[in-house]
Amino acid sequence: MSAWVRALVSAAICCQLWLAPIVLAVVETYEFSSPELELRYHQLSQELRCPKCQNQNIADSNAPIARDLRVVLYEQLEQGATDEEILAFMVARYGEFVRYRPGVDRNTLLLWAAPGVLLILGAAGLLSHFRQRRDSTANALTEAEQAEIDRLLREPRA
Repeated sequence: MSAWVRALVSAAICCQLWLAPIVLAVVETYEFSSPELELRYHQLSQELRCPKCQNQNIADSNAPIARDLRVVLYEQLEQGATDEEILAFMVARYGEFVRYRPGVDRNTLLLWAAPGVLLILGAAGLLSHFRQRRDSTANALTEAEQAEIDRLLREPRA
């Protein structure tokens, strides 16, 4: 086999491997009764987390449970459920973990409050550090120490 044929075969294999994930992508088509429902479907499917994948939303996941959740989401939207009702249903069935942005309650209060608390503690620590640096006069040199440094700096090096 000549070099150009091997190169052509290698390029074809690389293209097939590169395109393989595209073929496996989630492609589902639903007939929505209105464009508003379709927009809500896409927004909610981005907000709901796949219970199996844990780091993908149900729109991007190929897991069977995500496919089932997309069907349930579509059916509930077509039945006239509000976003809050759909989210409440999903949370009741799969727990608060199914939401990428969990609601604020006693279980998630630390999650929501931690960034603000850490920011305040960090600012207080920096403020304390800079005040101590400014107020410390113990590092000031006496006149005798400054004269000794000046004498050492003026001495020729050997």
